[in-house]
Amino acid sequence: MHDCFTDFTPRLQQGRLARRIPVNRLRLLQAVPFLAGSLLSIALSSLPAKGAERLYLSYGVLERSVSVSALEDYARTGNLDQDLYVYSQYASDQQLATLRKALTTRASLSPIAVSQFLYTPQGEILLRRLGEVIQPESRDTGFYAIRAALILASADPEGITPLNVFRRFPTRGIRIDLQKSLEIAGDLGNLIDRTNQATAAISRLADQNDTPFPNPTLADLAARGTFGVQKETLRLVDRRRNIVSALGGDRVLPVDVYLPQSRRQALPSSVPVVVISHGLGSDRMTFAYLAEHLASHGFAVAIPEHPGSNAKQLQALIAGTASEVASPREFIDRPSDIKFLLDELTRRARSDARYGRLNLQGVGVLGQSFGGYTVFALAGAPLNFAKLRQDCTPTALANTLNISLALQCRVLALPREDYTLSDPRVRAVFAINPINSGVFGQTGLSQIQVPTFVVGGNADTIAPALPEQIQPFTWLQAPDRYFALIDRGTHFSTLGDSQDEGIPVPPEVIGPSPAIARRYINALSLAFFSTYVAGQANYRPYLSSTYANFLSQPPLKLSLVQMLEEQQLR
Repeated sequence: MHDCFTDFTPRLQQGRLARRIPVNRLRLLQAVPFLAGSLLSIALSSLPAKGAERLYLSYGVLERSVSVSALEDYARTGNLDQDLYVYSQYASDQQLATLRKALTTRASLSPIAVSQFLYTPQGEILLRRLGEVIQPESRDTGFYAIRAALILASADPEGITPLNVFRRFPTRGIRIDLQKSLEIAGDLGNLIDRTNQATAAISRLADQNDTPFPNPTLADLAARGTFGVQKETLRLVDRRRNIVSALGGDRVLPVDVYLPQSRRQALPSSVPVVVISHGLGSDRMTFAYLAEHLASHGFAVAIPEHPGSNAKQLQALIAGTASEVASPREFIDRPSDIKFLLDELTRRARSDARYGRLNLQGVGVLGQSFGGYTVFALAGAPLNFAKLRQDCTPTALANTLNISLALQCRVLALPREDYTLSDPRVRAVFAINPINSGVFGQTGLSQIQVPTFVVGGNADTIAPALPEQIQPFTWLQAPDRYFALIDRGTHFSTLGDSQDEGIPVPPEVIGPSPAIARRYINALSLAFFSTYVAGQANYRPYLSSTYANFLSQPPLKLSLVQMLEEQQLR
């Protein structure tokens, strides 16, 4: 059939296929982390097989095919047969080299891990999207065939490589819808272009606000402070939620508490407190570096581990003892964990002198990703079921490039109640890569009135900066609000080492120079919490584009603005 369309090549030269997609866009698409990213990059960058003998590339009524053996030979030797040579005219040498490497790139994941993820709601959303592009010869959805091929390939000693996945494809031919592929690529390119435009706009605004600093000497807020640090691990048990909790029993919270210790200077009579909420599939060690830093500057820092959405939950999913990455109930349990922690610390302060100094009536809360959602909920943003019903239709989810929506949409599985998630003890919030566009929307975020600091990275493929941080920042109405953008920052740039082993994240996904990103977080969070939690006005000038420019260093340019409106993004 592939020989019937002799005019296929010139028509494509005149059409959309002739538009070459920049390599950096393809790499960004392939950078989607965790298992979802591995599967997406494998499926979209791999087009070979042996279980399938031929790969049929269709564009509308036009169709041409490539033999899988030719792709295997190309991956092994670099030789292009006649069919592949036709397609090679539409790619640069660098793109061809990238394709050759991608064909044999291996992901070492167990069949249980792959199977468990693909049967979660998030995995099924991914499979539905891929099934529109990659299909069996019958033109039916590729949903089931892709899932079967991935699971079988993961059980093979060779592991999951693009070639091996298609060797396991359960039909003799694989049909790739180029038109749909180009639509997805176009959507991705549009998102990247708009993100780059927003990045440029924020950078211009930051440069316009770069004014002389009031003090001749700038302090290095990223440097360690003068206090010693004592770490204590608590095991808190919340028996009040043993019926409604996602875990179905007593909710046990391991908590690491970092207390400042006097060395060269005495502790104040009232020690300011910061609580840190980790992200999905993470644990309390990922921000241990920040807790140490803040404690060395006189803060008491508590990091609870959310048991229903931590690294152990991810491991349980992989082991087959859990059915999903996180229960919908986690959207309620996480803010409740922080409230319970503050209650327990208050109780402990009555009998333990080390905790008696803590000011627990006006605390700061910092969170990353799902933790970013957590701190916004505590700050007063209510769940927005109406917005989620709009964003979570099958059509909307099938067409989005915002993977975080798959998690946010799980809120719709909760009973419709008026959940009270805010806490008046929270006086300031610092959110890194937060997920919030659907679960709160403009209506919810506009209700936050406490000082708010948002950090985004424009290379974040899990919670993309434009829909999840940049646009939502324009919805905030808090009098004191700040937005910092890390150019080339990813969803993982600010994370430290984890205590538990989860799915390994390759360096390409973590992004360049994470130590620089962590330095930014150390400095900016210290300035923010010192100003709004510790009440030290001399730190306020450091919450400026001037200081951000002082901190900024390649390859992660840092920009900071205090105000941003939608029209400025246009």
